Amino acid sequence: MLVALHPAGLFVLGLMVGSFLNVVVHRLPLMFEQTWKADARDILGLPEVTEPELTLSTPASRCPKCGHAIRWYENIPLLSWLALRGRCSACQTPISVRYPLVELSCGLLFLACGLTQGSQPTVLLWCGFCALLLAASLIDWDTTYLYDDLTGPLLWAGLVSALMGWIPVSLRDALWGAVAGYLSLWSVNQAFKRLRGVDGMGYGDFKLLAALGAWLGWPMLLPIILGSSVVGAVVGIGMKVSGALREGKYVPFGPFLAAAGVGVLLIGPKQVAAWFGWPM
Repeated sequence: MLVALHPAGLFVLGLMVGSFLNVVVHRLPLMFEQTWKADARDILGLPEVTEPELTLSTPASRCPKCGHAIRWYENIPLLSWLALRGRCSACQTPISVRYPLVELSCGLLFLACGLTQGSQPTVLLWCGFCALLLAASLIDWDTTYLYDDLTGPLLWAGLVSALMGWIPVSLRDALWGAVAGYLSLWSVNQAFKRLRGVDGMGYGDFKLLAALGAWLGWPMLLPIILGSSVVGAVVGIGMKVSGALREGKYVPFGPFLAAAGVGVLLIGPKQVAAWFGWPM
């Protein structure tokens, strides 16, 4: 058994991946915004505007307040934030607690995968599954967008993993899970649109549920939809009552779909099926 596949090793790996996810969550929406602006200028015939190159690797991380370049020892997952007491070493500007929380969350997800899926190479697939869902959820929460650059690879990775026998889901169940996952929410949205004249949810939600169906199989779609709907409704009502949800705004559904999918994975599809009285 490789040390890296031990739950403790996966926890450390998760902390490092979580540090990278912070970059993805912050920069990916900005990268798309740059692309959208360039496309809009091209369509409208406006002059091009040269903007600084922004990718997931460039420019190097800096303090947004003073421009201080983050040194390697200031970028150690979790530990650096604690050592710096949550402040920039140069200007003492507070660093959001969200950064270490994302790192810790990713570490705990990887640890949970190790404990529930076993110390075998395929556990890394489930770690990647959780990492993509975490990044997509945070971006959706911030922007209400679920990008195809995340849901697309997640969907295809699930189908290929089923085809190769790397996950305990047959290709048939994975394929129908993807189809049924997409069509189920698409159908609900179409009915809502006919009644109200507007979309009730984004198309990214359809693609995310399709990806979850590919990884977990079609029998798990109903538990995922029920679980995410209940938790989403409770959170939405709570935010509305507390005033955290402003008028005209809505709570994105993607994070709750993702959380329900991870919940099914960690509890175990067989156990979830048993709760519903389904043979599996």
